[in-house]
Amino acid sequence: MSNVENCVIIGSGPAGWSAAIYAARANLKPLLFEGAMTEENRVNGRYPMGQLAQTTEVENYAGFPSGNLKQFLESAISTDRQYMLPPVEEHAHAVTGPELMELMRQQAVNFGTRVITDDVTGVDFSGSPLKLTTSENGSFETHTVILATGASANYLGLPSEEKFKNKGVSACAVCDGALPRFRNKPLVVVGGGDSAVEEASYLTKYASKVYLILRRGEMRASKIMQDRAFSNPKIELVKFSVVDEVLGNAEDMRVGLTGVRLANVTTGEKTELEASGLFLAIGHTPNTKFLSGQVETHANGYIRWTQPYRTITSVPGVFAAGDVADDYYRQAITSAGSGCMAALDAERYLGSAGIH
Repeated sequence: MSNVENCVIIGSGPAGWSAAIYAARANLKPLLFEGAMTEENRVNGRYPMGQLAQTTEVENYAGFPSGNLKQFLESAISTDRQYMLPPVEEHAHAVTGPELMELMRQQAVNFGTRVITDDVTGVDFSGSPLKLTTSENGSFETHTVILATGASANYLGLPSEEKFKNKGVSACAVCDGALPRFRNKPLVVVGGGDSAVEEASYLTKYASKVYLILRRGEMRASKIMQDRAFSNPKIELVKFSVVDEVLGNAEDMRVGLTGVRLANVTTGEKTELEASGLFLAIGHTPNTKFLSGQVETHANGYIRWTQPYRTITSVPGVFAAGDVADDYYRQAITSAGSGCMAALDAERYLGSAGIH
């Protein structure tokens, strides 16, 4: 049993690194799989470092106020990882997503976390120890697993949409809505459910106008959320329409997205809307496919915590943290918090089993 790990963490977003920091400080000698740097992972939003690695400024994570972070970043992050950081001149208001993730990664490594850049492609949770299969590094056995694989935002799938990600296209209004790019400008939100109305309502704090694009002639949102949209003078509903093309200059970060082209689903007529941002509110897909149904989930696919306020799953020794188990908050800071919880839960599970 000497080759059995104490704790394996799968995922490298805020939940994964937070779990790694706590597990490493508890002397669990955690092993973390951060994912592979493949084109498939990039396209599907499963690149190492999570969704934050694909965002620009992160203004709502405590501890990183606006200012020149260059000197701090250069002193905190090892030189062999600094190539991952965006040019400092590209941001002035807060830490960027890649920078925050690199800082978390460095902190976890400093405490002894071992990191493998590979995907876990399969698991066998039928017995103890728990078994994991990876894409390129063979198989592993472990007493505990922390699932922190996150959830991938659903996008429209347009080639032009891909070009404008982080240049006007976003899947999180709370994360990005207050950025200077979107202030006092018209914005577009796609979706007709409660989340779409929440996103649109939130964006009206900053936008001059918000167009809510509906494929159908009515919203799927609850009555109270529909009333909220109807009563907000800044929200305009555009019915029977879909986004056909994202417009702008993707080569110039200062320009980015300048509008969208819509297609009417009944007439086929195409129109253009001037906007500086396109926000997708058409759901997320939790990254759980590799589990092959061995961990209990809710009907929407998110992993279910079997005890309130605990990260315990349906499989003994398996814990879940971050967006893979959270379909409500989906914030970096809440993910990091649940990563801490999962590490503490794993530590206590090992202690109760007499494993040190």
